[in-house]
Amino acid sequence: MLILTRKSGEKIIIGESITVSVIEVRGDQARIGVDAPKTVKVYREEVFEAIKSENQAAAASKTVLPKMDLIEFELKNKNL
Repeated sequence: MLILTRKSGEKIIIGESITVSVIEVRGDQARIGVDAPKTVKVYREEVFEAIKSENQAAAASKTVLPKMDLIEFELKNKNL
């Protein structure tokens, strides 16, 4: 992990297309701005973790659905 000290108004450049700017520092909080191409997704960590959890839950439920569809198919065919 790279650790940098920046003052308000200073920037950090990541690669050739991402700029992180320190907008304001108040006490123990820093306001930052991220300038990145639209193709780069930028999330707060807690939002990223929530999205990841939802995706994992959705992926898990998708593996169950085909089995349920097969059971439904078999039940319908027995009733014919």
